[in-house]
Parts: sequence; structure tokens; C-alpha cells
Amino acid sequence: QVQLVESGGGLVQAGGSLRLSCAASGRTFSSYTMGWFRQAPGKERDFVAAIRWSGNNAYADSVKGRFTISRDNLKNTVYLQMNSLKPEDTAVYYCAAGTVYSTLFNDYTYWGQGTQVTVSS
Repeated sequence: QVQLVESGGGLVQAGGSLRLSCAASGRTFSSYTMGWFRQAPGKERDFVAAIRWSGNNAYADSVKGRFTISRDNLKNTVYLQMNSLKPEDTAVYYCAAGTVYSTLFNDYTYWGQGTQVTVSS
């Protein structure tokens, strides 16, 4: 079992930055692929970024060059640094863990409760 707890969301003006953190329980954190997804009101949950145990990563086209995913396996934590935020980045951001390196939310087994990110124009 893996439990995930996100933090770091909030309200920020367009062009600003936020860093999300996701703390994971469990001794096997380092073996999981970790992902970030987001869901805006009335929309589907969309892939944002993923990072493999080895550090390989992937990003949605909409966030490439602005967001950076990283992980600290000693702290059992994954981060999402979000720069140059836009109003369209407003959503609930979810951390997820899975055994497959994937951009598909169905491939992730464990999910956090989410943290709200609101970007004002």
C-alpha cells in the first residue's frame, strides 16, 4: 500500500510560480512511477507529468518548458515545480503512483486527495 498526500497548492497570479509536493508512505516508493494529473471543473482528469524510478520523465505538451517534475527517493517525495502559470492551469492537482511508466490515469494504482491550484488573470 502507498498513501499519498499533496501540498503546496494555492492562489497565484498569472506568470507566477508554485511548487507542489507529494509525500508518500511505504518502503517501495523508489520503485514506483510517480505522476501528476489535474482536473478542472467539468473536465476529465488530464495527465501533467510523470517520472520513473530512474528519473526518466514525460510531460503534457501544455506544460512543457514551464513545469518540472522531480523526486527525492530518500524523502519519499515527488515535486512539481510550476512556473509561468496561466489561468488555464487552474485545477485540482493529483499525485499518483503506479508500476507502469505511463501517461494514462488508468495505469496508476494509488492517488492522493488532490490540492487546488488557482491562477488568476
